[in-house]
Amino acid sequence: MEMTITTTEEKARKSKSAKLILLFAMVSMTMMFAGLTSAFVVSKSRADWLKNFELPSAFYWSTAVIIACSVTFHLAKKAIQKDNRSAVTSLLLGTLALGILFVILQFQGFEQIIGQGYYFTGQGSSITTTFLYVVTVTHLLHLAGGLISLLIIIYNHFKQKYNSTQTLGIELGAMYWHFLDLLWVYLFLFLFFFK
Repeated sequence: MEMTITTTEEKARKSKSAKLILLFAMVSMTMMFAGLTSAFVVSKSRADWLKNFELPSAFYWSTAVIIACSVTFHLAKKAIQKDNRSAVTSLLLGTLALGILFVILQFQGFEQIIGQGYYFTGQGSSITTTFLYVVTVTHLLHLAGGLISLLIIIYNHFKQKYNSTQTLGIELGAMYWHFLDLLWVYLFLFLFFFK
């Protein structure tokens, strides 16, 4: 009996520590993006700022896709809490597919911007599109970390490391994914309204 309490307490402590570390990392990332968006606002007063620039349609679609990713990851977390392994498998693989689709749509957005005659670097570039590129690529780098962690979660799920009493990996993955989702929605709205 005493050993069970100790194991349960140890599990709770480990879970709390892991969540605090992730929270600290997310706060750090938030500060970085706050700095980038602040620089964006300051640069908007420049004479060479593009006033009539429109976000590419692929960015609208990618926003819907990343929100769907958050939903599927949340449902996967709920399914593991009920030991519904087949639903968890489908939902995690669905999240992975949607995450990859998000990346594809982001690159299609870059192509649409270039198709409009705007470039990110070089002579044909503008401060507006360069900022857009830096903000979007920085988010994509963080998303790459999310996709790698999702692959690890899927691997661990197939190794049957998760069940209704052991959900920490999926919980941490869902927390990070929701953060990436909220971060992109914030960036999208910011870029949409602060043209």
